[in-house]
Amino acid sequence: MVTMTEKSIVVDVSELKSRFPRNVMKQPGGEAIQKCFQCAVCVANCPIRAIEAGYNPRRIIKMTLLGMKDRVLSEEFIWLCSVCFLCQERCPQEVRPPEVMNAIKNLAVKEGIIPPAINKLIEAFKENGRLYPIDEFAAEERDYMGLPKLSEKSNFVKKILEK
Repeated sequence: MVTMTEKSIVVDVSELKSRFPRNVMKQPGGEAIQKCFQCAVCVANCPIRAIEAGYNPRRIIKMTLLGMKDRVLSEEFIWLCSVCFLCQERCPQEVRPPEVMNAIKNLAVKEGIIPPAINKLIEAFKENGRLYPIDEFAAEERDYMGLPKLSEKSNFVKKILEK
């Protein structure tokens, strides 16, 4: 159990997964996570951090290195990285935080953890056979460009996704 207090985080040691950092390092892009010495350069330059105070690449990396697998993978903050590479360009240890975030995201997906926005896209794709419905304007544009007409709904995508 992780509980927040005003000045610190209390972590139950039994919840730490010692293999989690190694699993991140095995993912493409996660190899350099052990180089991080928590200098906070990545936090200072992060545009997402300026908008969302809960996003802190240094904290995510630290939690990963400590083995806080359940906490890291279940939080929505891992999906916020915009891959702007500002942190990567300035990191003195060449940790490459965007690549580390992708490695963590890959592990989350392998665990079946997908952000709600992606689930909504999958549902739209299942329903329409595409990410957005083709309205009258889009149909006219396709016709003007000489593209073939698309049917309203496509059941074959739904069948594939259900498998």
